[in-house]
Amino acid sequence: MPNEENAQLVAIYLSEDARYGGKPAYAAILEMLRREGASGATVMRGLAGFSMGGRIHTAAIEALSAGLPLKIEWVDTPAQVQRLLPALRRMTGTGVITVQEVTMAYRLSGSRQGNILERPVAEIMQRNVVSVKPDTRLSEAVSLLLRRGLRSLPVTDVDGRVIGIVTDGDLLRNTSLPIRLGLQPILTREQIQTDIRALQSQGRTVGEIMTMPVVTVHSTDTVRTAGAVMVEHDLKRLPVVNRAGHLAGIVSRVDILREMSSDVALAASTPEPLPAGHTVTELMNPDAPAVSPRAGLEEIVQALERGRQQRVIVVNESGQVIGVITDGDLLRRSMYGKHPSLRERLRGLITGKSVASFALPEGNETAAELMTTPAVTVDVEAPLSEALRIMLVHRLKRLPVVDRQLRLLGVLGRSSVLRGLMDDPPALPEDQSEG
Repeated sequence: MPNEENAQLVAIYLSEDARYGGKPAYAAILEMLRREGASGATVMRGLAGFSMGGRIHTAAIEALSAGLPLKIEWVDTPAQVQRLLPALRRMTGTGVITVQEVTMAYRLSGSRQGNILERPVAEIMQRNVVSVKPDTRLSEAVSLLLRRGLRSLPVTDVDGRVIGIVTDGDLLRNTSLPIRLGLQPILTREQIQTDIRALQSQGRTVGEIMTMPVVTVHSTDTVRTAGAVMVEHDLKRLPVVNRAGHLAGIVSRVDILREMSSDVALAASTPEPLPAGHTVTELMNPDAPAVSPRAGLEEIVQALERGRQQRVIVVNESGQVIGVITDGDLLRRSMYGKHPSLRERLRGLITGKSVASFALPEGNETAAELMTTPAVTVDVEAPLSEALRIMLVHRLKRLPVVDRQLRLLGVLGRSSVLRGLMDDPPALPEDQSEG
C-alpha cells in the first residue's frame, strides 16, 4: 500500500528570461534541487501571463521575444523545504515563491525498496556542505552559521580533508555568545552584530575551539553504520568523507530518522510487528523533568538543570501533561528574558558548567504563563512508528509519553528512537543529551 506523510508543495513563479550564474534560472534551480537530494521537481511553461508591472507575456507568434512565465513545482518533506528555501530565494531573484501544506502519497520502488539501514550513506547525506578552515575567524564562522541556519561546520585542511568540526556548543563554551545559535531570532540584529564585532576584535580562529579529532563515516558505509556511530558517541550529525578523507557530505540523526520513517510505516502496515523489545515504554526515560503550573522562574530553571535538558514538562495536580516550556520560551516570554543571570543559567545547560550561583530575579511569573500549550504527546501503547511520525511532523526532539488519562510517564528522545529502530536492544535508558 502507498505511504502517506505530511509534505510541503513549493511553487516558484519566474520568467524564462531569468538568469542565475550565467544560465537560465530554472535550469540552475533544477540542478540545485537534484544535487541536494530533493524528491523531484517539474518545470511548466505558461501560454500567457502578466507581471505586477502590467506587461503581458504571451506565446503568440507576434510576441515570441517576450519571456514566457514559468512555474516550478517541488514537493518534499517540511525539513527539506526549509533547508533549501534560503538558496531558492537567492536564485529566484524577483520571482515569487509560495509554500503550502499537502499530503504526499507514494509507493517505494526501485532502489528505495528494502531496508534503509543497508543502503550507503551517500544516498541520504546532504551534499552541498559548507565548511571552514582552521584559520577562519570565529566571527566569520558565526556569521556563516547564522546566515545559513546551520548548527555546525566541518573544518577541512588545505587539501579538503576533514580535520575537525565546530558546533554552536563549541562556540558557547569558548566565547561570550549569550545563547545557542538555534535561538538566534530572539536576539535583535544590533545584539548579533555587537557579538560578532567582539569576536572580530579578539581575532580568534576556528582552529582554537574546534572539536578534534572528529568522528566521521565513509560515503560507502551503510546507514546502519552511521546510526551506530551516532548512538555510540552520542552525536547528532557526522561529516561524510570519501576514500581520500575529503569532505563529501554530512548526515544527521534526523536525516536517518526521516528516511527510516517510510520503512517503519510500511512495516507497521503489514501483519508482521516491529521487533520485540522496541516499544515506547522500554525506550523512554521515566525521569522526565516536570513542574506544576504554579512553578516560578527559579523552580523551572532548576528543573531544566536537574534533567540537563532544554525543556521541562508542565503537569497539573493529576499528573496530566498540559504544556511544555523550553529555554527559548523563557527567553521569549519571560519579563526577565534579557536578564544576564537567566541567560547564564540557560547557557549552562549547553556548556555543562555549574552556574547556580547566578541568582534569578524574583517575580510573579508562573509556568502556566510561560508554557507552550497544547503539548504534543504520544500514548505509551503507541507503536514506535507512530512516535517517530509525531516527532517528524511536529519537528520535536523530545516527546512526552502519557497514559490513557494523559498522565506523564516519561519522555522519548530521537537518540532512543534511532537506537530502537536499528534493532539493537535498549540496554540504556534515554540519554540526557539534546537529540
